[in-house]
Amino acid sequence: MTSKSYPISPAKIGNQDGFRLPRAFSKDYPHLVSASGQIEVLDENTLLVRLEPESKTEDEETENLMMSLFLDTLMKEVMKEPSSLVSYTEEMSREIDELLADVGLD
Repeated sequence: MTSKSYPISPAKIGNQDGFRLPRAFSKDYPHLVSASGQIEVLDENTLLVRLEPESKTEDEETENLMMSLFLDTLMKEVMKEPSSLVSYTEEMSREIDELLADVGLD
């Protein structure tokens, strides 16, 4: 694996100090975005970061992939024909609520 370097900047998160990573890191390593881990201080200016990504089940990965493909397809259609967009109204919401009223989930 080739080594990549990403700039970080200081960030105040609530009352905690942290670091902000660039968007490129998230795109290159999406599985690490929600990971937790440890920081080991090697010397005064050097840190070693170990991240432990959350393991997803095969069903979750499939579901994420399907949703991503669906949204990509939807976005392509909207880009081709922007005038086809329709505002989501309260009436539409009520109709959907009525359709789903008696639907049970396992």
